[in-house]
Amino acid sequence: MGNKSDIRQRLKTLFASQRLAVLATHNSGQPYGSLVSFAATDDLKEILFATTRETRKYVNLSADARVAMVIDSRSNKESDIHDAIAVTATGRAEETVPPEKEQFARMYLEKHPYLREFVSSPSCALLRVKVETYYFVSKFEEVVALHAKDGFNHEP
Repeated sequence: MGNKSDIRQRLKTLFASQRLAVLATHNSGQPYGSLVSFAATDDLKEILFATTRETRKYVNLSADARVAMVIDSRSNKESDIHDAIAVTATGRAEETVPPEKEQFARMYLEKHPYLREFVSSPSCALLRVKVETYYFVSKFEEVVALHAKDGFNHEP
């Protein structure tokens, strides 16, 4: 599968090539999935996304900050079984606040400039997921876990 720096580089390449992630939240034990536009920090410690405060995902996050985000390289072809990679990031989401909100907004809008008006809306919340673990899956069954507590060292 490769060493820690190889996997970190593969994560960065995947994140740079994809604009959308599936965000999983829950409330009262019922899972809920949403598509979100995302951006990751260079150190891979945080993943950003934006939503309005009236959405089900925001309400769910207000009740329980634990989330999972899935980012993958699939192309909906048969070859995906062998070629696609998928990453599940688990952690806790929190709304960004000034002064760091402006820094995160710049980073997010660098990847998604077409969302500038949305992000600047008073009803929009820019959230960050503090990643605890990445589960990197390739070739449909090879799984490597990278943990924040270990400096994102990996275990098979």
